[in-house]
Amino acid sequence: MTNQFPKIAMVVMAHPDDPEFFCGGTIALWAKHGAEITYVILTNGNKGSDDPEMTPEQLAKTRRIEQENAAKILGINRVLFFDENDGELFSTLEIREKVVREIRRYRPDALIAPDPTRYFFQNTYIN
Repeated sequence: MTNQFPKIAMVVMAHPDDPEFFCGGTIALWAKHGAEITYVILTNGNKGSDDPEMTPEQLAKTRRIEQENAAKILGINRVLFFDENDGELFSTLEIREKVVREIRRYRPDALIAPDPTRYFFQNTYIN
């Protein structure tokens, strides 16, 4: 990391739209200053709607497209989806291994993930 901006950054979040909600301004600033940024989104967001006519499959597809579009607007280099079902994310060895694999692959100077001291069901499992 040079100056105050990382060269390579990673954002690990539970749901599509979490990166923009939690740290969109920071990420946009880093991207503007040339950071290579990877999002790792653990769930597909298939249960994040109150619309009775929206199927989980439709919602997952919509949220993926919205996440990809938001990332493009912010200048994110890549978005990786693990596609776990929303509400069913647990801190398993398999999930941890997948996250570690991506960290080792991209070797970020900075990594953003939810605060482990704040309780929000799925986000606490990321830490």
